[in-house]
Amino acid sequence: MSGDAPTLWLQLSAGRGPAECEWVVGRLVPLLIRDLSEHGLTVAEVARTPGEHGGDARSILLRASGTGAAAQVRSWLGTIQWIGASPYRAHHPRKNWFVSVAAFAEPAADHWDSTAVRVETLRASGPGGQHVNRTESAVRVTHLPTGLHAIAQEERSQLLNRRLALARLASLFAERAETKAREGGTARWQQHTRLVRGNPVRVYRGQEWVPVVTGRCGQSCV
Repeated sequence: MSGDAPTLWLQLSAGRGPAECEWVVGRLVPLLIRDLSEHGLTVAEVARTPGEHGGDARSILLRASGTGAAAQVRSWLGTIQWIGASPYRAHHPRKNWFVSVAAFAEPAADHWDSTAVRVETLRASGPGGQHVNRTESAVRVTHLPTGLHAIAQEERSQLLNRRLALARLASLFAERAETKAREGGTARWQQHTRLVRGNPVRVYRGQEWVPVVTGRCGQSCV
């Protein structure tokens, strides 16, 4: 990744995980904010989609700004593994919970030509199709000349989802340009919002960070 962006959006998400993953998101955010603040960045919460329990969150959107922001957040991007007993289900055998952290350059309010981009609103669904949102807060944007499209439904605000969808569409264009160009020194910042279990970029046992060590098989182990 080359270049830098003075202001970034960071999205922490429980994906379609259970309530324990929402619990992890709520506890991971203060650790992330503290880490980035210690490295000279200014971090503020933009929006939050609450979880099933107080203090938990299905999704949290942060705004990070400052010199070297892209370099400072790099070690957080990807899947975060949290090792610990379930706070909600006693004697539950599962001890590993996974959440994701993704970043975007702060999107402009509306920099797309309305004749080139179609914006549609639709109802957002909760994890596993549960807790269906009765309002059309989800947004799908389609670039008509190319057919490229992106969807955002994590936030309750339609405006935030619109900006996220546009940011993702811009990221798709960057990825497409990089694939075509293949020029050295022109790396684009690509972000993925899908939560992938395995090969975490960070592992926490309780609130203690555990260094990730790559074994011979190429899998991360602690």
